[in-house]
Amino acid sequence: MFAGCGDVRSPGDDPRADPRDTAKVSAGAKIYAQHCAACHGAKLEGQANWRARLPNGRLPAPPHDESGHTWHHPDSVLFGITKRGLVPPYAPSDYQSDMPAFGGKLADEEIWAVLAYIKSRWPSEILPIRAEMTRNAR
Repeated sequence: MFAGCGDVRSPGDDPRADPRDTAKVSAGAKIYAQHCAACHGAKLEGQANWRARLPNGRLPAPPHDESGHTWHHPDSVLFGITKRGLVPPYAPSDYQSDMPAFGGKLADEEIWAVLAYIKSRWPSEILPIRAEMTRNAR
């Protein structure tokens, strides 16, 4: 199981990924369109049949909208996966994924902006649920 996946007790929010920061969300939308939308969809919808393994054994890119499980992960995990790729501690050491590490392409501030953009697109009830899960984890 991936870090944070299934462990919905601690999906805390990081202020660097604040979906209410309109400047950050706007910047994140542009970065997302350039670096993420080709795989995760222009509307955050992910690739078709994202839960079914491809012939090569890898999973298609998941959605980042409310239909996926991105919102179940703490911001720190989402940041780590984006920066480093699906490597330990975010996935088993032998896990194969098409998710590249963006640490060499994007600055940390750009990754946080993308996360702010993604979170800004979730329905209004998602963020309070995450906040409640965070409170319960303390």
